[in-house]
Amino acid sequence: MKIVGALVAALLFAIPAAPAATSQPVTIDRALDVSVLQRVNEVRAENGLPPLRLSESLSLAAAAHTREMVAAGYFGHQSSDGSPFWKRVKRFYGTKGFRQWSVGENLVWGSPVLSSDDAIQSWLESPEHRANLLSPGWHEIGLAGAHVPAAPGTFGDRETTIVTADFGSRTRSRSTS
Repeated sequence: MKIVGALVAALLFAIPAAPAATSQPVTIDRALDVSVLQRVNEVRAENGLPPLRLSESLSLAAAAHTREMVAAGYFGHQSSDGSPFWKRVKRFYGTKGFRQWSVGENLVWGSPVLSSDDAIQSWLESPEHRANLLSPGWHEIGLAGAHVPAAPGTFGDRETTIVTADFGSRTRSRSTS
């Protein structure tokens, strides 16, 4: 049985109470990330939008969140300490030197596995996730997918794949002379 879960980006309140934690290592699946990036940009091209550039800093933010969700056994945009996703992303994708800064996030998980096609299809079926994918305001994306043999808490100790996509856009401040 395949389970796919997507959390609406606008809903920032879904952290379950005290899930079981795990200390298993979580390796980011770069092949999955590349495949998701390719599919994101294909969907954007089909809709007349420019491709998103892969951002190392946004990918680091996404990886931190994917690892945290697996370790703490929860699925949600908020961090395990309850802080909103944009504060986590800001630690990696800063605002200094920029006059405009904006970020968004899509999450998806599946069990036992989740392909890039599954992730994109799930996001396209959700109005809020679709809006993130097709926003002309985004210029960069960070991705972090991971597959674990037994994810705790929300994931029911099942084999699980989780993908975090962090979207970003920054405009540099104009220097004055």
